[in-house]
Amino acid sequence: MPEELITPEPHLPPCEERLDLPRTTSGDGAGPAPGAASATASPALTLAAALIGFVLVTLDSSVVNVALPAMGHELHGGLAALQWVVDGYTLAFASLMLSTGALSDRVGASRAFAIGTAVFTVASVACGLSPNLAVLVAARVVQGSAAAVVLPASLALVRQAFPDPRKRARAISVWAAGGSTALALGPVAGGALTTGWSWRAIFFINLPVGLAALVLSARVARSPRRPAPLDLPGQTTAVVALAALTYAVIEGGRTGAVAGAVAALALAGFLAIEARHPHPVVPLGLFRNGTAATSIATGAAVTFGFFGVVFVLSLFFQEVRGESALTAGLMFLPMTLLISVVNVASGRITNRYGPRAPMLVGQSVAVAGLLVLLSVGAGTPAVLTAVAMMPLSLGAALAVPALTAAAMGAVPAERAGMAAGVLNAARQVSGALSVAVFGALVGGRTHFVTGMRKGLLISAALLAATALATALAPRAPRNEPSGAEGRKLGEGTE
Repeated sequence: MPEELITPEPHLPPCEERLDLPRTTSGDGAGPAPGAASATASPALTLAAALIGFVLVTLDSSVVNVALPAMGHELHGGLAALQWVVDGYTLAFASLMLSTGALSDRVGASRAFAIGTAVFTVASVACGLSPNLAVLVAARVVQGSAAAVVLPASLALVRQAFPDPRKRARAISVWAAGGSTALALGPVAGGALTTGWSWRAIFFINLPVGLAALVLSARVARSPRRPAPLDLPGQTTAVVALAALTYAVIEGGRTGAVAGAVAALALAGFLAIEARHPHPVVPLGLFRNGTAATSIATGAAVTFGFFGVVFVLSLFFQEVRGESALTAGLMFLPMTLLISVVNVASGRITNRYGPRAPMLVGQSVAVAGLLVLLSVGAGTPAVLTAVAMMPLSLGAALAVPALTAAAMGAVPAERAGMAAGVLNAARQVSGALSVAVFGALVGGRTHFVTGMRKGLLISAALLAATALATALAPRAPRNEPSGAEGRKLGEGTE
């Protein structure tokens, strides 16, 4: 999920973080930079365009999983190819999101949004028309690349249209709620469209939605162009490392070993570049900040478990239990709707008591939820299965807003956008790797449940480790890093 969707999220695709999605690189986030367009003729129209664009890219991070069996049957593809249908989108979304905030500044948010939405819409049509899985995966990569442009540009448009901080906060809340709704409805929409028409419908539905966003964006005030540095060597090596690592996990064997070696070399190159580049896409000093590093690791662990469970259960319901795509989608509805409700409660708890308690409780509940899912088998009643899925979403929904607040509070205010970008990218990458790992474990239908349970145990172990790290991490002042860590984080990132 880009996020993915989100995240965001979905994602937990990026939409869950509410106010923490990547900021553009100029300004301090308090409003438009000098020289920016003061406002659009209609802020509500700008919000509508940005909201539709965000919903579009978030929905595609969660709508595809339920349709995977139908894709495989019609296009005659195996599990590895279906994993790439998910990961082609997620990897492109995650890796390019490190730079697209700066790109949005360089070309202007309104232009970036229009271009990204247009490319996303065309790529969606290409997905729907795909004659085979190779073309579908390639189109999904283009979709993910465009989504990485749309997401930060859409948020920048909201900031541009609402210079008043109070009105801007309300507008961003509406924008984020739209992403959360798309995340929750994605599996149901995917199941309904696949059952009622075809898996191709989940992509064709993007055509009228994308055109609506483009029509609205044409009436949005032009955004100014601002100088923003790009780290092309770092971005390139990041893409190579992530793609090669995912290939190694999915494909395995001799070619997987070669891909693993390529990933290791690319990672070494990436670290060397980031250590020396004056404007790195991932400032390594961020990981010397204990609170920020723990929060990012926790976000990755939560996403690993959640993405993996959604992916593997989508296949389990249809391939093992023989359910329809619509029934499979409905099985996820209680789980995903719970996220939207608990996110709000978690934000309030975090504001009142700080992030540490909800992070620990959330991770603990998520671990328990993963262990509960070990009892699910081919003969488990549907109602009990749906109930067993809920503790994981409850724990994740408690933890994510809190860990986001912890990461944002651990860095200087002018670095909050950068930290948010790294956090979201880490979560999206973790989601892509979880699909690769779960897919490699479940293998054939005969050993599906055994492989699924191994994946659940791995996810629970990762979350238990980050929960322990959270418990042992030193308490830091809220919204203010220690002087030494704050200075280290700022080095080389101006």
